[in-house]
Amino acid sequence: MRVILTPEIAPRLGLALFRPGSDVMALFHQGRVLIEGVPEHLQHLPSGIVPAASQPLSGDKALLAFFTNERVIQAAGGLSTLNASLLRENGCQYPQGDYHHPEMVIMPYPPSAIRVCWHCDNKLREQATELLADLAHRNVVEFVIASALRNLGFDDTHQLTLPELCWWAIRYDLVDCLPEGMARKALRKPEEPILSVYKESDIVPSLPATSIVQEKIKPVLALKADPESPESYMLKPKRRRWESAIYTRWVKQQPCECCRRPADDPHHIIGHGMGGTATKAHDLFVIPLCRECHDELHADVAAFEQKHGTQLELVFRFLDRVMAIGVIVKA
Repeated sequence: MRVILTPEIAPRLGLALFRPGSDVMALFHQGRVLIEGVPEHLQHLPSGIVPAASQPLSGDKALLAFFTNERVIQAAGGLSTLNASLLRENGCQYPQGDYHHPEMVIMPYPPSAIRVCWHCDNKLREQATELLADLAHRNVVEFVIASALRNLGFDDTHQLTLPELCWWAIRYDLVDCLPEGMARKALRKPEEPILSVYKESDIVPSLPATSIVQEKIKPVLALKADPESPESYMLKPKRRRWESAIYTRWVKQQPCECCRRPADDPHHIIGHGMGGTATKAHDLFVIPLCRECHDELHADVAAFEQKHGTQLELVFRFLDRVMAIGVIVKA
């Protein structure tokens, strides 16, 4: 919580007195508080709790394709987290209802969801209107922006900028989800008007902005094959464990392969013939896991694999994405 308060100064006593409202008193019950000057962009606000900043990116139609992308929503926490965040607030989001029940439910509206009351849920279920689509889009856009702010270390008083949103996309391997218009704005390239009729002499191919962004993302790991390694000529070669600190460091920065929250560890596959006596599997056979999912796996591997899929399925899916986005390339 951030608040703006006007002090009453008693200079001879060396005291500054504040009179917070009842909605602000909870801040002082927590113990120590930080006091700093009011920044220039907040000078116009009245005394009281600092409201959440408006987000200009939420109204940009060119970014809607990015915000509604399934992988982007999953990186932000998934639909289950979106539904939970909607239920933390009160009130039916459908503005045209003649009656609203006090109980709220979540009405799925792909690719998002809408918070409605029981009465409106029965009335609107399986309908598709422009108003419902706008509500669903607004919910998912606000959800992704809030997740990006949180993951980048900002609070809700910060206005998310387009370069910051692009950095969040790069961090979570969503560069290929960037639409052309979004990439052009991030690179400050002028918009190209699309005419209904062109002369053949007027058609000048240009490099798509999305490909420029992709080229800037360097691969983390380059592999090469050696069909004539010395061990390949041995009957019983000694096992050599393949290690790559740069790759495992990158893996732990990715979303958890199970819950999509920020990962904490690169988990090496156990069982399934991987590893050996007193050694781990190769560093290539790792998946990103948060601490909670990692502890769940080691506590009961069978229960974990029944819930999330086998480790082989998870590592295969992860390697497929890793190679598809150019993190691992041919040397």
